[in-house]
Amino acid sequence: MSTKKFLLLIVLFISKTTFAQQDGYWDKDRATTKEIIVTAGDRMTVKTEELPTGTTEVIYRITLLDENQQMANSLVSLLKAIPDPYGIGQGSAGAVFLMSKVSGDDKCRYAIFSNDKSAAEYQKYGKTTNACLTQNTPLSKDAKRLTIDKTTCFSTESETIWFGFESQNWIMKQKIVLEVVPWVDTKLNKGWNLENRQTILKQIKTSELAKKMINSDDFSLCILEKLQSKFKFKEFQNLLVIEKAKSLKDFGNACLSEKPANKSILTAIRLDAQQLFKNKKYDEAIDLIQLGVIDNGNATVLDYNALGQYYLYSRQFDKASKALKEAEKIDNSELLVQLNLAHLYLLNDDYKQAKELHKKYKTQNITSKVSWVEKTKSDFAELQKAGFKNDGFEKILKLLED
Repeated sequence: MSTKKFLLLIVLFISKTTFAQQDGYWDKDRATTKEIIVTAGDRMTVKTEELPTGTTEVIYRITLLDENQQMANSLVSLLKAIPDPYGIGQGSAGAVFLMSKVSGDDKCRYAIFSNDKSAAEYQKYGKTTNACLTQNTPLSKDAKRLTIDKTTCFSTESETIWFGFESQNWIMKQKIVLEVVPWVDTKLNKGWNLENRQTILKQIKTSELAKKMINSDDFSLCILEKLQSKFKFKEFQNLLVIEKAKSLKDFGNACLSEKPANKSILTAIRLDAQQLFKNKKYDEAIDLIQLGVIDNGNATVLDYNALGQYYLYSRQFDKASKALKEAEKIDNSELLVQLNLAHLYLLNDDYKQAKELHKKYKTQNITSKVSWVEKTKSDFAELQKAGFKNDGFEKILKLLED
């Protein structure tokens, strides 16, 4: 392969890689272009146009012109040839590329500030203590890339940048052209920075279902992701309280209904409900499994069985019966359901029906490792711990031993 072809391939590879890594854009619509007249030996400050949300870089160019001299190329037009800010500032070549083809003989010093107070102190006293960048060597033109999110002076929340100029011509006024073009990060453009995401997560965790969960992280993050895809941060914050609540509820329902993405969320809800049940918080367990699983059409036979068990322990026998009958409709071969029905009959003084179920299934296994008899003994012990007393316990145990 010839050297010429090899170099061509390298150029093509670099070009494709550069464009593939592009994650933002030069916002030419909110670029700043200002022509400033500074009187002889004086100082002047000027602020940029408002920076768009998500600005992480700015390119600026300063050019001093003699009277009636015009710029050969605007900064925006030059940036069209550069796909991202990292193509700039790679040594002197990048800086020279951004320079005007013309500049006057005049020179100036300049400084950059993040707020109007520091800029005002500069204009009045020449103070640069709080400057983000200071150019003390007088020059007739300059161009630099300024990183917003990697400096202690600016942040991605900065709305404007202030430039201060000091004339080095003590006889004639100076004409300075300032151009500033922001680079906007596509993701940050919606305003969802770390602080804002944390703020909204706190709101999400106060929603009806999230409050009922022990660990609502997966559920809350799912809602946050949907919010970020639909709204800019300021758009969401500007909604009415009732509109915010509806959005959180709608996105929450979407998180629970979208399969298979909802699997981890439903698992967390089931585990939390079971833990609440173990802690004897029966009403909370009922509310959580009902609101988080059943009401959204995600209930399995085991969910209805769990709901029936929670109602049983809270002595709501009619509701327990309804939940267990729903479970039985889904799968009447699930022996956990049949055993809970047997417990319900026994505790509701229907020994005959309880006895029939125990006689029917006592030789079978509830699971591959737990028999009906073992599970019955374990359940009776738990029911007694929960304060249930029934003469039928002993009768059933004797029946199972026969």
